[in-house]
Amino acid sequence: MQVGTVGIATACAVQRLRLSNFRNYDSLALDPAAQVVVLTGANGAGKTNLMEAISFLSPGRGLRRARLRDVLRKEAAADETAGWAVAATVRGPDGPVKLGSSLSRTERGTDKRLARLDGQTVPPSSLSQVIGVQWLTPQMDRLFLEGPSSRRRFLDRLVLGLDPDHGRRVGAYERSLRERAKLLRDGGGDPAWLSALEARMAASGVAVAAARREALARLQRLLSAATGHFPKAGLAIEGRIESWLDDHPAVEVESRFAAMLADSRQHEGAADGPHRSDLTVRHLDKDMPAAQCSTGEQKALLIAVMLANAKAEAERRGAAPILLLDEVAAHLDSERRDALFAEILALGGQAWLSGTDRNLFEPLGGQAQFVTVGRGQANLEG
Repeated sequence: MQVGTVGIATACAVQRLRLSNFRNYDSLALDPAAQVVVLTGANGAGKTNLMEAISFLSPGRGLRRARLRDVLRKEAAADETAGWAVAATVRGPDGPVKLGSSLSRTERGTDKRLARLDGQTVPPSSLSQVIGVQWLTPQMDRLFLEGPSSRRRFLDRLVLGLDPDHGRRVGAYERSLRERAKLLRDGGGDPAWLSALEARMAASGVAVAAARREALARLQRLLSAATGHFPKAGLAIEGRIESWLDDHPAVEVESRFAAMLADSRQHEGAADGPHRSDLTVRHLDKDMPAAQCSTGEQKALLIAVMLANAKAEAERRGAAPILLLDEVAAHLDSERRDALFAEILALGGQAWLSGTDRNLFEPLGGQAQFVTVGRGQANLEG
């Protein structure tokens, strides 16, 4: 069966996937050969689990943000030394690479994620240098109605696709934030050490804020120029540090941020910063905040943003990212489903779609490879 001929030669694509002790899979071997891979099966069959496994080929905690131990197959959970593993051969912009992610135990008995690149152990953050992975899940349908922390995580995933070092900067800022909070709870410690910590925190925080602003500006250009069946989205970020960068150079903002941190010590560090910023999204055609739009419009806005980010990443990396779209077709009318399928094919990257109703994906015809999922197995059709 010949499928997936549109752009697959230069796109990021999973060509070989192996799982061990991952969720409901004892072991799994899957070798897809298409631009679009459609996972079908009953609820609870393991479709999302497969997508989650692929999401662990990128930095972070996967598309469910689960604890590492919770990903382990239940039948293996009684063994404290047991672990799970995801191994894949992925075509990247520079050719095939071997990627892996697994649960490991440290000498202290704590869980740790281990990442591998062509047989070498690497920090998980390094994976973003090799390929891009983006996802939409049903849990994200409430993104515009939840608190700002979910939107910050969503925003930082978008930025990571355009700036692979963004995850490292966010991690450095959050570590400094936690360390400073602990020092202040314990009485503050050495003032000179605290000042040095706040200076590092200001530097990484301003870098995080600047990367967010740059990524949003790039995405907004693509969103404003987009035509088709998805609404035009207006993106902005609300945050003190980001607003300071509108009018002042980064070095001056760093100094102001460090001074604000020093002034807030007596309040146990209750200072503002990138950890409190919020992504705002508007439906431009209706001039309406996304939170006030209908459920279908909110889903369409999310898809519009994801597609724009995939295009921006393809321009930067030279290959479109791998898209994981969990149950996305069920929430769209037929016109928007067809539009989404057309956008995916035009991007040229690999996309994994899931659903219980196989008929929803019939418009993809011979351009997709179908996988039947059930009882801890996934079988390629055809």
